[in-house]
Amino acid sequence: MTTAQAADPIAAHVRSRDFKMLIGGSFVGSADGGVRPVFDPSTGEALTEIPLASSRDVQAAVAAAQEAQPAWEALGVRGRAACFERFGELIRENRERLAMLDAIDCGNPVKAMRIDIDICDAYLDGWPAFAKSLAGDVYPASPGNLHYTAHRPYGVVGRITAFNHPAMFAITRPLPSLITGNTLVMKPSDETSLSTLALAELFDEAFPPGVVNIVTGGAEAGDAIVTHPRIKRLAFTGSVPTGLLIQRRAAESGHVKHVSLELGGKNPMVVFPDVDLDLAVEGAVHGMNLDVCQGQSCGSNSRILVHAKIYDEFVARLAAKLDTYRVGVAYDESTDVGPVVSKAHWERVNGYIESGEREGATLVRGGGRPDGLPRGGHFIDPALFADVTSDMRIGREEIFGPVMSVFRWDDYDAMIAEANGLDLGLTASVWTNDLAIAHKTADALDAGYVWINDSTRHYFGTPFGGSKNSAIGREESKDELLTYLEHKVVHTRLGDARTSLDRLIGRQEGSQEGSTA
Repeated sequence: MTTAQAADPIAAHVRSRDFKMLIGGSFVGSADGGVRPVFDPSTGEALTEIPLASSRDVQAAVAAAQEAQPAWEALGVRGRAACFERFGELIRENRERLAMLDAIDCGNPVKAMRIDIDICDAYLDGWPAFAKSLAGDVYPASPGNLHYTAHRPYGVVGRITAFNHPAMFAITRPLPSLITGNTLVMKPSDETSLSTLALAELFDEAFPPGVVNIVTGGAEAGDAIVTHPRIKRLAFTGSVPTGLLIQRRAAESGHVKHVSLELGGKNPMVVFPDVDLDLAVEGAVHGMNLDVCQGQSCGSNSRILVHAKIYDEFVARLAAKLDTYRVGVAYDESTDVGPVVSKAHWERVNGYIESGEREGATLVRGGGRPDGLPRGGHFIDPALFADVTSDMRIGREEIFGPVMSVFRWDDYDAMIAEANGLDLGLTASVWTNDLAIAHKTADALDAGYVWINDSTRHYFGTPFGGSKNSAIGREESKDELLTYLEHKVVHTRLGDARTSLDRLIGRQEGSQEGSTA
């Protein structure tokens, strides 16, 4: 696919546009006029403003979704799938715009964001196929009776997305709720809303009014979604503290809600001494998502546990690999690693780098601000720490940035204990040429998704999610689809079939005799 990049992408994609929320098929600002400034993480400069939704805006969005839901459900899977098909066409037509908006707004390299948009095709095709295959079950629970299950959508679903893959999450995450007949109120991260507001135009063209409603804002809007009595199904992707708050506020709302959470990770990558070193180093960098979102990913393998026999060589090769990555402005085609999302996050990540040095880890390379870049940009040269232990902050806390920590191990059981020693368990990866060791270790690691000699890639159709404080529920599979449907059991008392047959035949015979007479 060819790419035509504007000479001035900010002028073409941001300053020439007006970004509004989508409520009930109308593009609107906040009811109380609230706005939030948007800054370019590559320069620190102000770009534009977006609406800052209040609880009144959420109330309006839920009302619109509720009104649209019966007709949307009545379309059936085939009718809804036709909307998906049109939506996919529009996304492909707007690929460059969406990718560039994420680069400008989020700081992720534009070439990676184009791949994010391309990935969406698998989800747009896959969810209708899953939905068309859904069927109820018949249970032989008792003789002379019929017991079967049926499914119905919840009604209105609330979805809050994370900042690190704005367009991809806004496209893919609502799809299972929509194909099952629910309508939607979605709020993107208040830090990266531009591509989602651009997508509002495409949702509006592809779906009936009120089916998809998009509000932008901060804590007030998010809390209004979580506590709204008409929203019984909630889904959130983001940090552990916010996920815990959502659970608490949903419980305090006085209404029973189904909540699914995809939260943080401090994910171990376990490297055995028999591994191909170059392959493992490549996997370590790829698994950090440095050239996608600067390590700002819950699935990043930020803890690398390397056997002592190959430790020094592994660290040296990893440092050399990181030296080949170019840090730069996100919408520059030559950039491999962009800026982190905000000044506040830049300060947070740098605080971790300082703590790593203070607590005794060895900073092998990176961690500073590269020369020759805009002074207001939030750039961090990817930091590589060696000699890390789990009592250090960088060894146990999720940093969500371009910081890699390498641990040394020589005792298998101690290594497994260290890998499992945190309250997070999203992903893990195992690197060895011995399949027996690989599967033994994969089974021992307390994580929801484990790769063997691979990392970070998602495969649509396989359940993605974590254990412990990392997640509730599974995504990207039929498991997730069913969570957007309420299950109903229908019982029919059939009675005595022989008696019914005799009575039916008797009536027919009597009727025939009567007509002959």
